[in-house]
Amino acid sequence: MTDSLVQHAGLPHAVFLHRMAGGVQPSAVEPRLGRAAFVALRLVDLLGARHATLHPDAFHYQYVATARCCRDLPPSLPETSHLVGLVRGTGDAFQQRSPGLVFPALFAYAHYLEDEMRLEEALDVLDTLLQVGGAKLPPADTVGARLRRARVYRKLNEFDAAEQSYADGGALAAAIGDTHSELLSRVGRADTLRSRGNLFDAENALRDVLFDAERLQDRDAQARAHQVIAVVLSTRGQPAEAIPHEWRAFELYEDQVSRTRTLADLGVMLLIVGDAEGAERAMTQVLRFGSPQEAVTNALLELMYCASFRRDRVGFERWREQCDARREGMPPNILVDYLLKAGIGRARFGQLDRAERLLTDALRIADETGLHEFTFRIERIKAGLRDCRLAPNEEPAEVAHPVVQTKAVREVSAALAHLAGAT
Repeated sequence: MTDSLVQHAGLPHAVFLHRMAGGVQPSAVEPRLGRAAFVALRLVDLLGARHATLHPDAFHYQYVATARCCRDLPPSLPETSHLVGLVRGTGDAFQQRSPGLVFPALFAYAHYLEDEMRLEEALDVLDTLLQVGGAKLPPADTVGARLRRARVYRKLNEFDAAEQSYADGGALAAAIGDTHSELLSRVGRADTLRSRGNLFDAENALRDVLFDAERLQDRDAQARAHQVIAVVLSTRGQPAEAIPHEWRAFELYEDQVSRTRTLADLGVMLLIVGDAEGAERAMTQVLRFGSPQEAVTNALLELMYCASFRRDRVGFERWREQCDARREGMPPNILVDYLLKAGIGRARFGQLDRAERLLTDALRIADETGLHEFTFRIERIKAGLRDCRLAPNEEPAEVAHPVVQTKAVREVSAALAHLAGAT
């Protein structure tokens, strides 16, 4: 199946058929999962208002065929469980004329796809939820779907759509008195500003959110605000000030997925201040937890970077191979980060021509997807490669890591060592 067929206008859920493109054998697992997801979501569509007069026999025929398609999938796969549950929930919803019965399965499947970095597919599922639910979707679920949709848009670097969805979700949350979701909307909008490169306004907005979250004793909103403040400070060249915020977020989060993502960010910042041992401890913990895949991929990138930082050529190649195996599934921001860190690694091992090619690819993708902060950083590093050609024993100043061991950083590093020992 060609891309032109997959992208045929008017074919709902065609994004799942991309798994069947590219010459992959139809008997392979991914094409089968893509086909099953496609037909499962076409079945969900029958719950929408425009199919209100659908004859039960027509639904039953499609239901039986879809259920058979999903039952033939490998039962051990998490996605199989999601699809089987989605089809079962759709059958119950149609029989009882209550679309709400399928909403939990749609939410769960979208969340799974996002964690697996299948972002366009996650967006399709969330759009299906909003379309099928329509006016029957409870306001709280509408808020949740819009905020998740905004987060996926932001990860796809579709910043205008992300800001609009955050604003819509926040306005609806305020209307129904959902202060927690309103705070999350504000954090998301600030994070979008950060992604666009507007660090000053992002930090001010986040500190306002943090003040309100502390006043309302909302631990989750506090954690999210601390986490994004940490990313803003680190991006602005203040990693030592960022690290205590990141650790505070780790302490405040109560769910394992968020704690894992926070550890991944913390490892990045510890490496920036020259604490490679602490960084590797954090990233190893992320790999041990094993999910979400976005955090695991980032951890592999940073372990590759740590190995090149320590001039461990064997370790660098081992982690690079694992990163490269995930390349096809990387969204633009992670792909650019991978190419950048792989390029820096090549430069550290004296392979300057290969480094320049990787950095050129990273710069092109960053420019095409509007990742301005990456663009500025890559341009500085590329310029420094010319100096390396003249002085081969030196690396660009942008790549060098000064050791910054403030009291707060030492405390976080010690706490992380205790965590690693306890687990």
